[in-house]
Amino acid sequence: MRIGVISLGCAKNLVDTENLLGLLIASGQEIVRNYDEAEAIIINTCGFIESAKTEAIETILDTADLKEQNLKKLIVMGCLSQRYKPQLEEEMPEVDRFIAIDEYRDLGAILSEVLGEKIANTYGKTPRVLSGKPWMAYLRIADGCDNKCSYCAIPLIRGPMRSADADELVSEAERLVGMGVKEINLIAQDSSRYGYDLDGKLHLSELLKRLNAINGIHWIRILYLYPDEIPDDLIMTMKECEHVLPYFDIPVQHGSDRILKAMNRRGSRQLILERCRRIREELPDAVLRTTLICGFPGESEEDHQLNLSMIEEAGWDHLGAFTYSKEEGTPAYDKEDDVPPEVKQRRLEEVMTLQEKISAARLKEKIGSVQEVMVEKYDRLTEMYIGRSALYAPDEVDGCVRFHSNGDYEPGDFVMVRITRSASHNLIGEEIR
Repeated sequence: MRIGVISLGCAKNLVDTENLLGLLIASGQEIVRNYDEAEAIIINTCGFIESAKTEAIETILDTADLKEQNLKKLIVMGCLSQRYKPQLEEEMPEVDRFIAIDEYRDLGAILSEVLGEKIANTYGKTPRVLSGKPWMAYLRIADGCDNKCSYCAIPLIRGPMRSADADELVSEAERLVGMGVKEINLIAQDSSRYGYDLDGKLHLSELLKRLNAINGIHWIRILYLYPDEIPDDLIMTMKECEHVLPYFDIPVQHGSDRILKAMNRRGSRQLILERCRRIREELPDAVLRTTLICGFPGESEEDHQLNLSMIEEAGWDHLGAFTYSKEEGTPAYDKEDDVPPEVKQRRLEEVMTLQEKISAARLKEKIGSVQEVMVEKYDRLTEMYIGRSALYAPDEVDGCVRFHSNGDYEPGDFVMVRITRSASHNLIGEEIR
């Protein structure tokens, strides 16, 4: 059967999609990129925040129009299905089956029934198929979350934290490296808490050491670290492991202790700043990235100023910020959303304006340095290669490195580049041999 697959949402959702692709291909199905040719389309959705839900609904409705052509079956899976399945089944009869995350253990049997094709019931056991850049892959080390942040729906959707077996993760990483993957990005809702659900201890350092020893691996990056779970031993492990990049993605959410408490976040402003200082003491080239929420219920102007001063004191390399919006089922949903939209927007703009200045200053510090850059493509218009250094994660929000070279490079190759200037969020340089 000719099947099209659409993946929405985060990198963790992408891993589910790649597991699905592996299952379909192992079962003899044909994956098509042109959806007009598809006899069936499976959409893996996100349902985390309002904009993601809107994107998912619009994608479903647009795809359903293809039923007037060749499309026979439309299936929707993922977070939106998990969160709103009864309502969706009632309101969207054009979808042949909504599959909740809780049903993935029977995914093959469900697809066999809906598609009328024999699909092996081995989801998660069949090797996944990479759907993006073949030189880079995500490795999901855990799913679900035990952090009861008052604004967050992830525990409602994904359930409690469940760490993956370390031996299986190492085997999967070895398989990916054998396929040509050079950069592995560890992901989870809370990567720093890896293994805690198993025996009440943090095991991320141990996992990093094992991954670092894999022959052929070049870069290992960790995404989503909580500030209260970055102990000194983790910092030292990252310092000692040659393939582990000094990249710290720490979503702190706010700089006011009062708002952090209202968000039910562990740790404090002092802890956030102390961990940032400690990281930079041991790893002067460390990259610090964070996310913030502006306009959480009860946020005063004083809280906002504390947010701004925390940004300045921490000196984040990269920062993303969002205005607060209510999410059904979360503890904060019943709180009065008492910060007016125009105030939320003003505060967001002030946060991002300050961060632009900080990011620009930190990038200027890189001028004259030599950076190892992974090539990702060649821009014929500017006659420059485009790639990423340790400074930039692969999710296309941090920026990139552009450089001139007379060499002939392929995506995934590594080149040493001397940085000559910065522009916006990007670095520009020349290859050195």
